[in-house]
Amino acid sequence: MSGWLSALATALDPLCGPVGIFTLLAGDGLVSCGASGWGDEIAFGVKVTVTLAIATLPIGLLLGFLIALAAQSEDKLLRAAVGIYTTIFRGLPELLTLFIVYYGLQLLIQSILGWMGIEQRIEINAFLAGMIALAVVFSSYASEVLLSAFRAIPRGQYEAGDALGLHRSRTMALVILPQLIRIALPGLGNLWMILLKDTAYVSIIGLSDIVRQTSVAARVSKEAFFFYFLACLLYLALAIISSFGLSFIERWSRRGEVRR
Repeated sequence: MSGWLSALATALDPLCGPVGIFTLLAGDGLVSCGASGWGDEIAFGVKVTVTLAIATLPIGLLLGFLIALAAQSEDKLLRAAVGIYTTIFRGLPELLTLFIVYYGLQLLIQSILGWMGIEQRIEINAFLAGMIALAVVFSSYASEVLLSAFRAIPRGQYEAGDALGLHRSRTMALVILPQLIRIALPGLGNLWMILLKDTAYVSIIGLSDIVRQTSVAARVSKEAFFFYFLACLLYLALAIISSFGLSFIERWSRRGEVRR
């Protein structure tokens, strides 16, 4: 089964598949696929970048949603805690947050193990560290977008749910969330674009994304301008594809308004 899936993924690869861009256009050039070029390595970098962004998105959205809910809590301590969280991670540079997660978690885990009498060197997976760091930054911004969307929904809608005998959780799921998604979607779409670009930071900790793979190719081949320009084109292509996807989702979310 895994071999069949691997063959399917290779066949559908938009860069180095049988009808991939590098396969059709690169020939025997620098980005040809195979041993003669860097096409396979760069295609792998694109997969890592897209996978990291897609894996980070649901975690960041869930954290942002929970933080937005907590920001509306009647508990002053809870509101203060989420306020500190958003202030810290919106104020720190993303690269510094990545370093804190990548190196700080290693030191923390090693300290805990040392306290338990276990002497072992721990190295955090670069993909996991990048996902955590990008998720906390994304969630700090997403929480503000979602909080603004919550405040745009009239309180009477909650009261209407109570009048109908709906539990608050069902009111949230059936009444509030559909409106929340529609209102917050433009802001969340912008944050997705930022997240896609911020994945470039993980190249600093050794993850083989677009930037790292093109940097290695540029250093070895001495064709820096070509490969960095290629990296620019790849990020622009991902942004354009994302724009089409976000436009489709936005039209779908507003389908009820169109009928009216």
